[in-house]
Amino acid sequence: MAMTMSGEVELEASREAVWVKLNDPAVLKACIAGCEELEKTDDGGFRAVTKVKIGPVSARFRGRVMLSDLDPPNGYRISGEGEGGVAGFARGGATVRLCTRDTGTVLFYNVEAQVGGKLAQVGQRLINGAAKKLADEFFANFARTVQACEMASTPA
Repeated sequence: MAMTMSGEVELEASREAVWVKLNDPAVLKACIAGCEELEKTDDGGFRAVTKVKIGPVSARFRGRVMLSDLDPPNGYRISGEGEGGVAGFARGGATVRLCTRDTGTVLFYNVEAQVGGKLAQVGQRLINGAAKKLADEFFANFARTVQACEMASTPA
């Protein structure tokens, strides 16, 4: 089952500051719901373990994430795949683009994802809703993290 999503998030930080946070494993781990491990690998990607529950299906996905088309501090392509045992698999990618605006930076994203196995059997509406919720949670967490870092670095 395939799905696509797109959106944008306004961040009150410079494009360079947002770029740094988008490439920081500790920040990303804190922002990804259910992320148990996220480690940078020697090839510039990440190794991840994430626990996800969608409807009646719960699984721990182990996978790899790669960054490509790097254009610092303007954006990149992120792609990955994970195996969740009997629950199935997930794979996909996203294009992330950063643009400067008066109030800071706008992060634009376009995501394509595919799931298979038991996970795909729970139904497209449930999967799409869960995927949108996970994306919304990630970007809300990311915006809070960026804002907190900006406030901490601003002299009082």
